[in-house]
Amino acid sequence: MEKPEFVEGKVDWKGRQAIRNKHGGMRTGSLTLATFGFESMATIALAVNLVTYFITDMHLEIAEAANSLTNYLGTGYILSIPVAILADTYLGRVKSVLISGFLEFLGLALLTVQAHYPKLRPAPCIVFDPNSHCEKLMGGNAAFLYFGLYMLALGTAGIKASLPAHGADQFDETDPNEVKQMSSYFNFLLMAVCLGSSVSLTFIVWIQDNKGWDWGFGIGTIALLLGLVIFVAGLPLFRIHVVKGSSAITEIIQVYVAAIRNRNLALPKDPSELYETNKDKEAAVETEFLPHRDVFRFLDKAAIQRTPAGQLEKPEAPNPWKLCRVTQVENAKILLGMVPVFCCTIIMTLCLAQLQTFSVQQGRTMDTRLTNSFNIPPASLPIVPLIFMIISAPVYDKIFVPFARNITGHPTGITHLQRVGVGLVLSCISMASAAIMEVKRKGVARDHNLLDAIPGVTPLPISTFWLSFQYFIFGIADLFTYIGLLEFFYSEAPKGLKSISTCFLWISMALGYYGSSILIDIVNSATKGITRSGGWLAGDNINRNHLDLFYGLLSILSFINFCIYLFVAKRYKYRPQNAPAASDEDSKTYSK
Repeated sequence: MEKPEFVEGKVDWKGRQAIRNKHGGMRTGSLTLATFGFESMATIALAVNLVTYFITDMHLEIAEAANSLTNYLGTGYILSIPVAILADTYLGRVKSVLISGFLEFLGLALLTVQAHYPKLRPAPCIVFDPNSHCEKLMGGNAAFLYFGLYMLALGTAGIKASLPAHGADQFDETDPNEVKQMSSYFNFLLMAVCLGSSVSLTFIVWIQDNKGWDWGFGIGTIALLLGLVIFVAGLPLFRIHVVKGSSAITEIIQVYVAAIRNRNLALPKDPSELYETNKDKEAAVETEFLPHRDVFRFLDKAAIQRTPAGQLEKPEAPNPWKLCRVTQVENAKILLGMVPVFCCTIIMTLCLAQLQTFSVQQGRTMDTRLTNSFNIPPASLPIVPLIFMIISAPVYDKIFVPFARNITGHPTGITHLQRVGVGLVLSCISMASAAIMEVKRKGVARDHNLLDAIPGVTPLPISTFWLSFQYFIFGIADLFTYIGLLEFFYSEAPKGLKSISTCFLWISMALGYYGSSILIDIVNSATKGITRSGGWLAGDNINRNHLDLFYGLLSILSFINFCIYLFVAKRYKYRPQNAPAASDEDSKTYSK
């Protein structure tokens, strides 16, 4: 009988050590992808259409409705950090997914109930009629709405924080074949999200607008339930990360505190004199050991040992706030080294925000006909980059990666940082393309005396599909950067911070969206006195503002950001691992 091969650091759902051919792999990773796809199907429609619900059914003012939506979305991103800490240190990723999924299901169910029963909403009223006096959402009904909405935000945060990391847990980073499979998993993660989002942006949005919000919310609730059922069905097959109950975040903080306390001490010339636990004594315990690296040397002071006389020794019970292990210090270095990479990706989401806002407004002024009898709704324009990504993801994984692997010898074709860099370049090109398309669109409006045409009533004689160029380029940029970031953060993060590391992407996106609002205000303030409209982006007439100049500015900022990223990426050193996917050679390869 063949002896089973166990997977180190992973157990099954009953706490027994995971077996390689029985637990994990692409089979269980696919179950995670399906769950994430159904979750996207249930929630993405809310991001594009919930403002309409707030205005038409809850009678909120436009600004109030917009703020309610952005607060909900921002909360969903920000809460992913505390949830990830709980997942990594106490609950475990599987429990976090189950609890978060239940909260998300309950939140959607509450929204469905409120949308179905008239007593839980203000009386019907035509809010766009200036002579009508509509009752505003107040009291218990308002509390009902926001309780369900923020329960949904909390559940969404937990899914974002735990599910991608749990899916990556199904692959062994020390096995070359499974490293390739993990790279494919992250590629298909994007495709799963895009497929779910595509259904949400088309079918569920149509249901909400034509059949009623209760039907729209209800179908989303059913989709989420299906995703959770698929996840639960995979429990006996999952590889589950072992939670040790210690806070990795606390250990990182201890490094900084100890380094500050020991700032006046001289570093030893030989790094082996820095403090580390004895491997022999810890043989029975799964303890991580990382070799010392000659980067961020100021943090090494946290591992300097001393006696009152100033002599080095091996203390048996050191104060963790005064003396830290070398491995602990190295984990702090890894996290600190990822921060510049994280910062360089914020501006890409800032660019993405324009495709979700101003590009949609551009589309409203253009000819939206697909056929003589069917027009594509402007709110569904984000489906364009999703379609491109759905097509591109398998092409990238099945054609580009093997081709690049034969050239570079790297299991994932190109390194994580190279992949992110390609996406940043493409986002710069996308904004340049958007600027050119806007010049063309305004030229058509000027040539046909339609600068003051009412959007949706008198469309410009130019197809909205001219915008597909910028969406197409940015869709490919998404494929490279966002999934490359997820894979990079997960692969590089310390073992106790895997879920938190994947949240870097969500926080980067949140900061990008917030940064977009700030940049627009700055641009309008700076150009207030030099334009008739009171700013490049001021006023309600997009034909008479200067969106083309704004897109050009974003392209320039993206190029400057890419130059900074090149400097950051060339200096970055990958963490030492047994898997070839994450060796220091990656950093050298990137520089070539």
